[in-house]
Amino acid sequence: MNHEQVADRVIKYVGKDNLIAAAHCATRLRLVVKDVKKIDQKGLDNDDDVKGTFSINGQYQIIIGPGDVDKVYDFFIKKTGLKEVTPDDLKNLAIDGKKSNPVMALVKLLSDIFVPLIPALVAGGLLMALNNVLTSQDLFGAQSVVQMYPGLKGVSELINLLASAPFTFMPILIGFSATKRFGGNPYLGAAIGMAMVMPSLVSGYDVANVMAAGKMTYWNIFGMNVAQAGYQGQVLPVLAVSWILATIEKWLHKHMPATPDFIFTPLIAVIITGLLTFIGVGPIMRTLSDALTNGIVWMYNTTGFIGTAIFGTFYSPIVVTGLHQSFPAIETQLLTNIAKTGGDFIFPIASMANAAQGAACLAVFFISKNEKQKGLASSAGISALLGITEPAIFGVNLKLRYPFFCAMIASGISSIIIGIFHVLSSALGAAGIIGFISLPPKSYLPFFISIIISITLGFVLTYAYGKKFDKVTTATPVSEGKNIEVADEMIAAPVSGELINLSEVNDQVFSAEIMGKGAAIKPNDGNVYAVADGTLTVAYETKHAYGIQTDDGAEILIHLGIDTVDLKGQYFTSNVTQGQHVNKGDLLGTFDLQKIQTAGYDTTVMVVITNSATYSDVDRLNKSDVASGDDIVALTKPTLETTPVATA
Repeated sequence: MNHEQVADRVIKYVGKDNLIAAAHCATRLRLVVKDVKKIDQKGLDNDDDVKGTFSINGQYQIIIGPGDVDKVYDFFIKKTGLKEVTPDDLKNLAIDGKKSNPVMALVKLLSDIFVPLIPALVAGGLLMALNNVLTSQDLFGAQSVVQMYPGLKGVSELINLLASAPFTFMPILIGFSATKRFGGNPYLGAAIGMAMVMPSLVSGYDVANVMAAGKMTYWNIFGMNVAQAGYQGQVLPVLAVSWILATIEKWLHKHMPATPDFIFTPLIAVIITGLLTFIGVGPIMRTLSDALTNGIVWMYNTTGFIGTAIFGTFYSPIVVTGLHQSFPAIETQLLTNIAKTGGDFIFPIASMANAAQGAACLAVFFISKNEKQKGLASSAGISALLGITEPAIFGVNLKLRYPFFCAMIASGISSIIIGIFHVLSSALGAAGIIGFISLPPKSYLPFFISIIISITLGFVLTYAYGKKFDKVTTATPVSEGKNIEVADEMIAAPVSGELINLSEVNDQVFSAEIMGKGAAIKPNDGNVYAVADGTLTVAYETKHAYGIQTDDGAEILIHLGIDTVDLKGQYFTSNVTQGQHVNKGDLLGTFDLQKIQTAGYDTTVMVVITNSATYSDVDRLNKSDVASGDDIVALTKPTLETTPVATA
């Protein structure tokens, strides 16, 4: 490949004046352009050195290949005059440059803020449920457990304290998470949250009553009477305050010299935000928050079982769109104001929807004749019954379609019972068959009736429809690995873990085999080993990918995770350099699985034979769990046939 000529052609096809920014990863050029329609797509498609193109998340990506893309990129930058940026910077430019959906942007914002808080809320909620079991009468007898066994009173009180803490001090948690999301110092956000729930203030739960009784205490600030009111149980006020704090802090960092910036920026940001909080922003947002809560409660009470039936029917489609990521913000508001709202109506409906999808998935297990599909349906179905629905929805039900719709019907019908009996949760938890532990004991019976209806209908409707129309058995079978006894070359696993098909990888370049055929592994450790004897052709500074040309001629790409180039080498180590000869089993480097996953990245390892076209067969072996060094891909070279020479 002549890298300079490839760069020239790409510039010609894309248009030099059409370019905004460019970066690259291990396999492709990543571009942000002004107008995708101005690109000469036909020219790129017909270029022998371009392996494919696609557009995603505001980026136009041109697949060049490992070992070549970095050289093409160097010429590309030199000839266009563009400033070099990282893939992470490019992603931000792409987001800024495209028209975003404001609804989805809000959903993502709320998700970024509240999803990290869910473990604390779930822990507090389940402890609250446990305390309800200990203190509720008529559950195990006329008296509560604590009344029957007074020795448990201290345990119950401690559990109640631990359960109440996340909700009482919610502004601290939200202040930390929201300020971090808005680009400010999260510890300053937590400090403002602490100020909003100081014990010297009137509790946020009692503000309305104290105001009505005329007993509110006030500060005199610049001649204004400012209420000494706390914000326990409030969500919107602390969100607004966190945004103000982060905005002020970022402005000060930008305009203040380095030395005074360190000392005075936190002081100025906190005092200005504090004044704005108690003088105006807090009271205004409290009024808005109360109006929103009252509106949600009114809608629930007004629509009754009809509303719950509609919501239950469409809950799973909402999950598919991702809009459900905004629900924790609403549920938090409902739970922190439980005295007014009675509890959270979303959680029990979500439990019905999840159970229905799980039952439908299990029905596929009994219908299907494909062993791979049966295995996926069984594990995903049980997972959905326990509250984790993504494997069932995306791996089985949506692919076959009718199980998904049968589950929607089952969820809608079972949610009618939820509405009739006003089943409300008093905590967050696992939205599935074990969701009852997040409910008050009085709601156990109607919840169990509803969940049984949901599971039964979801299973029966799916099974009956599938059997009648034979939908599953006629579906395209899942690709299986092969049993290969003889091959020209075997490629080993670079890591230990679960061996899967490339088609299952969540990256269309690899799943569509644009780069070549091969296999993928869901790793269970972070050690990366050489897959064969050969020379390292790729060893990037980001340490997330390696290229090996084996001594027998195979060109192998080992790609650690998806979009992990954005980590810029963080959580990766490398023991080798480009051009070095390695032997099968040599340790190439390591990567920290847990930290990469925590950072939000998929850790699947791809093993791709980038010169697959030179082989007659590239087959993934029929294995599931593999250890590093086990053979996973067999390469077979084409057979040379000779044409008989005619004799006179």
